[in-house]
Amino acid sequence: MAFGIGVNTEEVDAGELRGEKMDIAVDCWFTSKGYTIPRMFKYQDGEGQVHSVSEIRVLSQEEKRYCGMPTMEYRCEILQEQIRKEVKLIFLVEEHRWMLCY
Repeated sequence: MAFGIGVNTEEVDAGELRGEKMDIAVDCWFTSKGYTIPRMFKYQDGEGQVHSVSEIRVLSQEEKRYCGMPTMEYRCEILQEQIRKEVKLIFLVEEHRWMLCY
């Protein structure tokens, strides 16, 4: 009789990444312990204008898998055009790229 020891050793998958997504360029700080802290990001709007967001407060950081892809998810509060918003900055580990989800 098995009691589940060694069963379910796969990593939990969070499913599909929901919300509006946008590719971004991120400037981050790497600590001496290997942690990554996003400091600023830039994005291009539909009209081709580049916007910069430099006021970022990281609320939490978590390793996740979306559709099997390993990611690092940062839940952040940003100040954009004098409005505070809560967003997610997602680092796609295998693709070495960042996305903004809101």
